[in-house]
Amino acid sequence: MDSGVGAPESTAHLNYVNVALAFSFILFNALVSTTFGLGVGGSLLTAAVRCVVQLSLVALVLQKVFEANNPWAVAGIACLLNIMGTTETVINKSKRRYTHMFPSVFAGMIGSTIPVSIIGIRFAMAVDPFWKPEQYIPVVGMLCGSTISGIVVSVTYVLKEIYENKDKVETYLAFGATRFEACKPIAKEALRLALTPTINQMSVIGIIAIPGMMTGAILGGSSVEQAARLQMVIMFMISSCTALASIVTTVLTLAVVVDSEHRVRLDRIDTRKHAVWRARDWLVEQAIEEIKRGWARVWGELGAKAGDGDVEARASEERRGLLE
Repeated sequence: MDSGVGAPESTAHLNYVNVALAFSFILFNALVSTTFGLGVGGSLLTAAVRCVVQLSLVALVLQKVFEANNPWAVAGIACLLNIMGTTETVINKSKRRYTHMFPSVFAGMIGSTIPVSIIGIRFAMAVDPFWKPEQYIPVVGMLCGSTISGIVVSVTYVLKEIYENKDKVETYLAFGATRFEACKPIAKEALRLALTPTINQMSVIGIIAIPGMMTGAILGGSSVEQAARLQMVIMFMISSCTALASIVTTVLTLAVVVDSEHRVRLDRIDTRKHAVWRARDWLVEQAIEEIKRGWARVWGELGAKAGDGDVEARASEERRGLLE
């Protein structure tokens, strides 16, 4: 990449004091939320803490990967990012789930992020070899983040429509429509919703908003023109990756909840909390019950000791009375 501005003469060295100062913005927003009872303060603080922990861990891991400069390490990080993205989608983001959701979402993510990243970095970004850690890993991370949002929106809409408007789909099927024909309106709307944020972002980028990748390139010393072209490439990669992942996952979801016999299978949709959170809730309940039982035993023993003390005191008083 050409350098038209030149590298900055000095780069500010940030430490956790700087992070704490920035964190004060979140604290202020949480305080405002608590004061007015808006109910978002806890979510803000939780997300901010997760952000600090996750980025700190990522910094430690990526530093080692960058120093190793090994293609297998880069491949491992790329797969790990896709696995973590799939886990976040299935466990945290989705209110409803379906049978075999994890492999379906993972197939949609890795089938879009890996090909798009390899082709885009090698040819559109002209990086050779394409697996250079400082180039490849950040791009794959951005692609994963975008595909998570698209997949969550599309899958959530599909499951909601199938679960709540089962009769509409069954009417199409009863009149002889194939499952593809019956589910096509749902798929179209799901994909429209999934891609709307990306389309809107491309529409306002540059004039209304200067995106992060372009800003980072400028701060890193690249010319504004080169930074703008880099941002164009990245945005097109993100958009294509999100669209491909959303399409694949939507088709796989519909193939599961409407089977090959053209039947709507609500039994394959799970509206409960994920098993991870159910297990967590069960463990918390058991811990609370154990604490309650422990306190009950402690208070019982204290009460028994106090009772024994009262009995001994009364016996002593009776003995003194008899002696007198």
